[in-house]
Amino acid sequence: MAICVEPSHKGNDKLCKVIDRMNSDIEIRTLWRASNIIAIERLGFNDHGPTHIRIVTKTALKMFDLLIESGMEPSVVKDYGLTVQDAEVIVILAAALHDIGHAVHRDRHEDFSVALAPSIIRRLLVDIYDEEKAAIILAETLHAIISHREDILPLTLEAGVVRVADALDMEKGRARIPFEAGKVNIHSVSALAIEKVRIRKGTDRPILVEIEMSNSAGIFQIDELLKDKVEKSGIRDRISIVIHVPEQEKRIVERLVL
Repeated sequence: MAICVEPSHKGNDKLCKVIDRMNSDIEIRTLWRASNIIAIERLGFNDHGPTHIRIVTKTALKMFDLLIESGMEPSVVKDYGLTVQDAEVIVILAAALHDIGHAVHRDRHEDFSVALAPSIIRRLLVDIYDEEKAAIILAETLHAIISHREDILPLTLEAGVVRVADALDMEKGRARIPFEAGKVNIHSVSALAIEKVRIRKGTDRPILVEIEMSNSAGIFQIDELLKDKVEKSGIRDRISIVIHVPEQEKRIVERLVL
C-alpha cells in the first residue's frame, strides 16, 4: 500500500522524490510488513503496518499544512534556516518510519525505530540534499520519531504533529490502545465506538478534530490515549477537539457472561 502525494504537495519536488523512493524501497516495505507480523500475528494487537502508516502520513501533513497556513513557523526553518518544504520532508519521514521498530519488538519499539531509521533516511536523501542538510534532516526526523513515545516531549513543531497524528488513527477497530482480538472489555468496546475522525480548518484554532462516536464508550479512547498525546505535543493550544455522540447510541455488546 503506497503513501500518496496529495495535490497540494506536488510542487514539493524533494518530498515527491522521497515518497517515490519510500514506496519502492524493499527494506521499508519489509519492515512495515514485519511490524504487523509482531503486532498482529504474534501479539494479537492492532495494525502498525502499511495501513497505519498511510493514515498517519496523510493526517500529519494535513495538520502541518493547517498550522503553516495559520502563520506558525516550522522548527527547522526557525533554527536552521531551511524551508517549509524541507519541514514537510521531515514530517513524512518521521510519520512513515516511526513504528518500524515493531519489527524488532513491541516493547521499546520507539528506540528500535530510531536505531533502524538512520541508514534508511540517508539512502532516501542521497542526491536530494547535500551532506550538511541531510544530517540536519536526519537528526530532526529521529527527534520526531522518538517523540511519539509516551514519556518524551517533542521539542519541535514537526515532532508534535507526528505525535498527534499517530494517536488520531483511532477509527472503528483501529484504536492505538492494544486489545486482545475477540475479547470483550473496555479496550475492545471503546475501539468499536469510534466511527469517524475528521481533520479540518478550525475557527478559533488552526486545527479542528471532529470525532464521531456510535457509543459514548469511545470516550475511553480519548481519555486514555488522545488526551495525553495532545497535552504533551507542544501544539495543544492550536487544536480544538469536538466529540459527537448520537442521541440513540449503538449497542456494541449484546450479551456478556462473567
